[in-house]
Amino acid sequence: MSDCYLPRLGGIEVQVADLVRAQRDAGHDVVVATATRGEAMPGVRRVVARMPFDLPVHPFGVGHLTRGITVTRPDVVHVHTGAVSPFAWMGVRAARRAGVPCVVTVHSMWDPVTRGLYRLLRLAFGWQRWGLVATTVSTAAAAPIRAVAGPGVPVRVVSNGLDLSGWAPSPDVPAPRAEVHVVAVGRLAPRKQPVRLLRLLLAARARVPAEIPMRATIVGDGPARGRMERFLAKHDMTGWVSLPGRYSREQIAKMLGSADVFVAPAARESFGIAALEARAAGVPVVARAQSGVADFVKDGTEGLLGRTLGDLAGAVARLCSDAGLRGAIAEHNRSTPPVAGSWAGVLEGFDRAYEQAIAR
Repeated sequence: MSDCYLPRLGGIEVQVADLVRAQRDAGHDVVVATATRGEAMPGVRRVVARMPFDLPVHPFGVGHLTRGITVTRPDVVHVHTGAVSPFAWMGVRAARRAGVPCVVTVHSMWDPVTRGLYRLLRLAFGWQRWGLVATTVSTAAAAPIRAVAGPGVPVRVVSNGLDLSGWAPSPDVPAPRAEVHVVAVGRLAPRKQPVRLLRLLLAARARVPAEIPMRATIVGDGPARGRMERFLAKHDMTGWVSLPGRYSREQIAKMLGSADVFVAPAARESFGIAALEARAAGVPVVARAQSGVADFVKDGTEGLLGRTLGDLAGAVARLCSDAGLRGAIAEHNRSTPPVAGSWAGVLEGFDRAYEQAIAR
């Protein structure tokens, strides 16, 4: 169950769709329930209602979902939720009413406001006593969930899945380039603070010797694009920073072939699929030490980690200035495939969560 699903194309939507395909390929019988409007798809039940702005929620979702679960009697209900996902939590309540084991996967990092909300819901509904098993996508994302849920809810870490073969670098060693290419990929939304990324790049450029050419490409689109364009113009950055818009997976893979450094600056990045794609493509990654990226990027091995934007600016400048360090990390990433993100590991992790939920 998920509030959002195809044809919407966001992080959770794509990840859940990929998981459904992988589980079906492994022999599971998977039925999707979602509040997202769209065309009919095999094995997808759309529980939709007329809502303002096409919000993916149904005012009587608990009843609809309870009846569906009661009729089909699945072995387990697997609910996918973001920070706040009303329809998904209706699915949790429906599974409890129907007496079916339930696994809840949290795809986002709980901030202080979200933690406060779930503490209130815990007092109101006592969800920590429902026999749930929770999973989340990284060690960093698991910590706040454990703090709120307490010992009554097991919280397992099961990473997002990624077809790593599609991101493997070419076996040919790239020719040395005088210009250092810094790349970032993500939705240009205010909550992602993309203008801070531009400030980071500006600070890094100031620390890199003038004789080292440097350019940056920020892939993605969203409501913050206008603010970013104004910032670039104001600080005379348009000559070396580009905003090409949204790219397909194939376009991103091709671009990573020319990248020297990948930047994932968000502190509340629960996992970091784009960063894992860059890591799998052989690109050194710069990211926050307190984010989910730290599960697959070790400082000094797969990239450089920092706790503040100043730390990240220094890390980007260091990699741009030190070709030896940059080359050593790139060689490690090219020759050592990442362990995180393999579908075999993801499926095994969820199978164990299902077994635990059934046992509870």
